[in-house]
Amino acid sequence: MFAGFGFWLFCLPAPLFDVSSATVVESSEGTMLGARIADDGQWRFPKMDSVPYRFEQSVIYFEDEYFYQHPGFNPVSMSKALWNNLTTDSRRGGSTLTQQVIRLSRENKQRSYAEKLIEIVQSTRLEAGKSKKEILNLYASYAPFGGNVVGLETASWRYFGIPATELSWGQSAALAVLPNAPSLIFPGKNEAIFLEKRNRLLLKLFQKEIIDKTTYELAVAENLPGKPYPLPEIAPHFTEKLRREHSGKRIQTTLSYALQQKINTITKEHHYVLAQNQIHNLAVLILDVNTREVLAYVGNAPTTRENNNFVDIIDKSRSTGSILKPFLFAAMLDSGELLPNTLVADIPTTVNGYSPENFDKQFNGAVPASLALSRSLNVPAVRMLREYGLDRFYKRLQELNFKGITKPADYYGLSLILGGAESSLWDITNAYAGMASTLQYFNGSSSEYRTQEFSNPVYIKGAQAKFGEIQSKPPVFNAGSIFETLNSLQEVNRPEGEVNWNFFSNSQPLAWKTGTSFGFKDAWAVGVTSEYAIGVWVGNADGEGRPGLTGIQAAAPVLFDVLDVLPRNDWFAIPYDELIETEICAKSGHLAGVYCDKTLLEWIPKVGSRTTPCSYHQRVFLTSSEMYQVNSSCYPLAQMQQKNWFTLPPIMEYYYASLHPEYKVLPPYAEGCLQAGERKMDFIFPKKNEAILLPKNFDENVNEVIFKLAHRSPETIVYWYLDTQFIGSTQTFHELALAPKPGKYLLSATDQEGNEVSQKIEITAASM
Repeated sequence: MFAGFGFWLFCLPAPLFDVSSATVVESSEGTMLGARIADDGQWRFPKMDSVPYRFEQSVIYFEDEYFYQHPGFNPVSMSKALWNNLTTDSRRGGSTLTQQVIRLSRENKQRSYAEKLIEIVQSTRLEAGKSKKEILNLYASYAPFGGNVVGLETASWRYFGIPATELSWGQSAALAVLPNAPSLIFPGKNEAIFLEKRNRLLLKLFQKEIIDKTTYELAVAENLPGKPYPLPEIAPHFTEKLRREHSGKRIQTTLSYALQQKINTITKEHHYVLAQNQIHNLAVLILDVNTREVLAYVGNAPTTRENNNFVDIIDKSRSTGSILKPFLFAAMLDSGELLPNTLVADIPTTVNGYSPENFDKQFNGAVPASLALSRSLNVPAVRMLREYGLDRFYKRLQELNFKGITKPADYYGLSLILGGAESSLWDITNAYAGMASTLQYFNGSSSEYRTQEFSNPVYIKGAQAKFGEIQSKPPVFNAGSIFETLNSLQEVNRPEGEVNWNFFSNSQPLAWKTGTSFGFKDAWAVGVTSEYAIGVWVGNADGEGRPGLTGIQAAAPVLFDVLDVLPRNDWFAIPYDELIETEICAKSGHLAGVYCDKTLLEWIPKVGSRTTPCSYHQRVFLTSSEMYQVNSSCYPLAQMQQKNWFTLPPIMEYYYASLHPEYKVLPPYAEGCLQAGERKMDFIFPKKNEAILLPKNFDENVNEVIFKLAHRSPETIVYWYLDTQFIGSTQTFHELALAPKPGKYLLSATDQEGNEVSQKIEITAASM
């Protein structure tokens, strides 16, 4: 007896169904975004939690009217079936829903009286261990519905394109009769039998007063299911990502169904335009700044297989272009080495043979740091990185969670700031979101920070980003530096000559940055508001460059269209606890010096108070006509005019003056006056540390090298020397062409007043 009870107690396998399931991905609202077939090739969704009332009533009255009364088997039904099978040629089943669940779990073994006995024993054990609702859930989850469609939820989507909870009475009745004869579902076959069975069930439901007459009449008028519907593909690359990470699970995510649909429409429209220029791929990622939840995920454009539509661009590393520049700006503000509007040099620069160029191939001489950032000027960025330190900045990037930047800092060199490194849209958008959330948390938490502000985004509903512990020290950059950086990015100027920028003017406040990789292969646009971070990448997945594939032209329009469908938000609050109000020189952007005529009161990061005062303003003594500089050695003290003068070093002045008509060059010294170490000229080419290459033309002849110099007084005559040999003179335009032999020389230039500049150079011959 005890042995028999023990056999009965442990007669069910665990788990009851050991089969693979499809991966089902849902939005935050519970709407299906996509699904992937189970490993065994069956469309079998994960087990249901509950069965909708309409299907429950339909399947019970069709299969097992006494389901809620019997202990797992129905002796009356079994007796009738047995008598029918013994006395007639037809076959009748007497299995309950519980027995059918057991048969499904045993993979529909061949029917026999011995097999039926096993089903009865296991059915009673199943009834003892699970509730009737749980057993019904098992049936609805694993019953066959024709072809490779298994389970009610799968069948509902495949045959009607809706979730099971939305099935009508006619649809529920049609699906209730299918497990009994799955072959009825094939279009064009057995439709009359299928219809007769469904309508007979609906009549029974009406007669049992489960449905009223009107519902019955409407239900029998409904069409039968036909050709299977394709399952939703609202976020295909995101669905595939979840399949790899959570195969066979039903996952409710953080994605907003409505927002994802809107972003899909935007990417489809822009892809159509971009494809005219043979630009075939783009990706969009939207994060909630404060929770770091993924709200929308478009891994690629709706392009073709030939154009790599299956590639998920979001997690792929690509050249960053200029997209890292804001982090350098924030780093220098944070360390107290820069103020937001400090003038930085934009002049020809060479560092160890590397000569960066601005996108427009021009130089500005001097430009406010914030303007250099908003205009994405390359030369100031390289000079700032050299000043800040490559290794220091590399360490900041690691703290910002840039996982794709894995090689040592020296591998990238100064080109790191211009796209020499690679990163993914995932990491870049997250880093921008981290800056915004640092500021938001600081403003909303009594001036505190969190240790892991740049932690990974989350996309499973209910999961929380791991922001770490609360502390008084900033995780990477202080809130004041971030606020000034985002302010500068909000002030992005529209480039001269660009068209179709009018739609940007009406958008909500946004701190945004674009980037373009070398060879026009990657176009980036990333922006943050106080609530959202938006990342956009445009290009070709195979790396093919295209003219016009720039951040401004290709990616920024997508960014602003996305911004327009997001709720409007206020700009970031000012983090006063990390700022200090101080006097700033209006022209140089430095702390005001004693000779600055015009000053402004501005809020700057507290550490900015230790930067150097303005050195570009100086006190000069002039003749009464203010045409010449003088001193006591050549001019009466009583007649001297004192004036504060804004003046730049010669090479900065050379480029700056042509762009700023208001700039006044410092007057020369009057004849006979002693000059105290004034630097009046400087070389433009060759730049310091620059290697000079003598190129050859196709005739094997050596082309000339053009030496170039900036002088405060262009009309002055300048005499040029190579070592001690005189090689020529220039006036007004100080450019001298020469074809010297390869070797090491001392290049020097002396003006007619005896001012001299010199530097060592090395000239090498190019090989063809």
